[in-house]
Amino acid sequence: MQRRDDRGSPASHTQVNNAVDLAADDTDSADNGSDILDETEEQEKLLNPPTRFDAITDAFRKRDERRQRRGRAPASHKSQVMFEMENGYKDSSSQSSVELDWDKSQEGSKSNRKGNMLVQALVLPLLSLLVGLLFIGLVWGAWRASGSHGSGASPVQTFWNGTHLFKPTTILISLDGFRADFLNRDLTPALNAFISSGVSPPYMLPSFPSVTFPNHFTLVTGLYPESHGIVGNQFWDPEFQEEFYYTDTKISMQPKWWTAEPVWATAEKQGVRTAIHMWPGSEAHISHVEPTYLDKFNASEVMPRKVDRLLHWLDLEEERPQLLLAYVPDVDSDGHLYGPNSTEIRETITNVDSMLTLLVEGLLSRNLTEIVNLVIVSDHGMATTSTNRLIQLDDIIDLSLVDHIDGWPLRGLRLKNATRDLDLLHTQLALEANKTGTFDVYKRETMPARYHFSNNDRIAPLWVVPRTGYAVVEKEDFSVEEAITLGQEYHPKGLHGYDHEHPLMRAIFVARGPAFPHPPNSRVAAFQNVEVYNIVCDSIGLKSLPNNGTLRLPLKPDGLHPEGAKVETPYDAGQHESTQPSQNVDADISDENDEKPAWWSFLHEQLQKAKDWAKHLVESLTRNKQDATDG
Repeated sequence: MQRRDDRGSPASHTQVNNAVDLAADDTDSADNGSDILDETEEQEKLLNPPTRFDAITDAFRKRDERRQRRGRAPASHKSQVMFEMENGYKDSSSQSSVELDWDKSQEGSKSNRKGNMLVQALVLPLLSLLVGLLFIGLVWGAWRASGSHGSGASPVQTFWNGTHLFKPTTILISLDGFRADFLNRDLTPALNAFISSGVSPPYMLPSFPSVTFPNHFTLVTGLYPESHGIVGNQFWDPEFQEEFYYTDTKISMQPKWWTAEPVWATAEKQGVRTAIHMWPGSEAHISHVEPTYLDKFNASEVMPRKVDRLLHWLDLEEERPQLLLAYVPDVDSDGHLYGPNSTEIRETITNVDSMLTLLVEGLLSRNLTEIVNLVIVSDHGMATTSTNRLIQLDDIIDLSLVDHIDGWPLRGLRLKNATRDLDLLHTQLALEANKTGTFDVYKRETMPARYHFSNNDRIAPLWVVPRTGYAVVEKEDFSVEEAITLGQEYHPKGLHGYDHEHPLMRAIFVARGPAFPHPPNSRVAAFQNVEVYNIVCDSIGLKSLPNNGTLRLPLKPDGLHPEGAKVETPYDAGQHESTQPSQNVDADISDENDEKPAWWSFLHEQLQKAKDWAKHLVESLTRNKQDATDG
C-alpha cells in the first residue's frame, strides 16, 4: 500500500476525487448487475429445483474451492489468540514496572537495603522454582492431551468446518459382495459420482479364499489369511481341536482365534478413538483392546440407520472418534439368496447407493466433505450357481476316510489317517479334475504361490477348489442326481470363495478426502486388499504394524479414468466355459492363462447364439412342413 503525500498539489486532489467518483459509479453499476443476476438465478431455481443428487454432485465439483477454505479458523478465533498474546505481553510489562519500583525504593531507603537483598535472595529462587514447575506441568499436560505418548506420532493436524475443530478422520465402509462390474448397471449414480471425484483403481483384488471373514480381517490388518489366521468362514484348528464357524458367535468371537492386531486396536493403543459398526471380528475383544464405540452385528439393521450411527459419532464434540468402520451385508446376502443377476439384487444395489447418498448429504450439511476421508471398499464379488454345476464329492472319494471338511464352496479335507490316505485321495481327485475340468486339487504345500495360502496349520492338508460358478457338495446336504431328476434348484443362487483373481470375484476401492489430494477421477493400478490397512493408517497418522502391504500415501495415480469408461463386465451366464479353462493339477496359473476366460467366454457366447439360431430354424422348418401336410 502506498503512503499518501500530504504535500500533493490541488490537481492531484482533483484526480483522486474523480477516481473516487468513478469507483462509486462502478460500484453502483456492479450492484445493479448483481441484483439482476440474483433475480435471474432465483427464477431459474424456482423453475428447476435441484435434486439431492445434484447437490451432492455440485459439492464434489467444488472440491478445490473447499480445499482452499479448509482448516481456516474464523476471525474471532484468531482475535482470541491475539488477545491472549497481548495479555501475556502486558503481564511481562507489569513485572518490569514492579522491578523498577523496587529499584527506586532501594535508592530512597538505604536503611532497608539489607532486608531487600535478603528478600531477593529468598523470593527470586522460589519464584524461579514455581515457574519451572508450572512449565513442566504444562508440557506434561500437552503431551497427555495429544494422545501421542508411546506412538512417536508427529503433531496432529486439525481441520475447521466453521463450527468445530476436527482431527484427521476416516470412514471406512465395506459393501459385502459388491462386485466391481455392478457399477456398470446404471444403478449407482452417487457411487459413480464419488468415483469421478476421488481416486480409485479399475477394481481391487480380494485375498484367497474370497470369502467374508478372511477378507474383512485382511482389510484391517494388511495380512494375508495365512498370516492373520482367519483362513475361512469355517475351519478346524488342530491345536484347539475345535471348529471355527463364523455364525456361531459364542465360539468365533473368542479372542483365541484372532491372532493379529486389527487397525482399531492399533489406533486405540496410539490414543486415537475408534467407532465400529458391525465389522466382522469387532466383537472378539482382540488384543484385549476395545473400540471406544461398538455396534454389534444386527442382521435386521436398515441402511439409513447405519448412516445415522456414523453421523452421530461425527457430531460428538468431546469424545469424537477419528476412525469409523461400517459393514453393509445387504448385497452379499441378497446375492446369495437371489443370485447376482436377479431383479432383487438390482433393487439392493440401488438401496446401497441411496444409503451413500444420505451419508454424503450428511457430510455436506456439516461442511465435512473436504475434512473427512471417505473410503469405500468391498470384500469380493459373486458368481451364479446352478444345479448343473455341482461336484458330488461322495462320487469321487470315500468320505469315510475324511475326519473334517473345511470351507465352502471349496473344500479342505482333513483325513483320519493322512499318512496312509493323503496320496490316495489326492490321486483320485486329480484324475477326476483332469477328466472334467470343473475343479482343481492341491495339497497344502502345492497351493499356487499367488494364493498365499499354505503357511498355517489351520489350512487343511488337501483342497478341492472348484472353478468359478461350480460348488462342491456332499450327498448328506444335497444329492445332485436326485435334484436333477426332480428338477430342484440348488441354493444359494450366488456364491464366492473362488480364485481371487477371477473377474467375477473382483471388488471395489474408492477414496476421497484430504488424505487423497489427487485430481478428480484419478486412476491407480489395480491392487490387492492387503494394501487397504496401510492406506487407512496413513490417512489418520497411525503408525502401522508390519504387514503384507506395500502401498503408502500419497497414492501415485497413473492418470485419469477415461470419460465414460466402465469396469470390465465378466461373463456369468452359468455355463462351463464361463469359468477358467482346464489346467494341469497343482500347476500355478500364469498371467497368460488369466486372460483366457474372457476369450473362452466370448467364443462360447457366439457358439451358443449359433446353436440357438439353428435350433429355431429347424423348429420353424418343421412347423412349416407340418402345416403343409395338414393342409
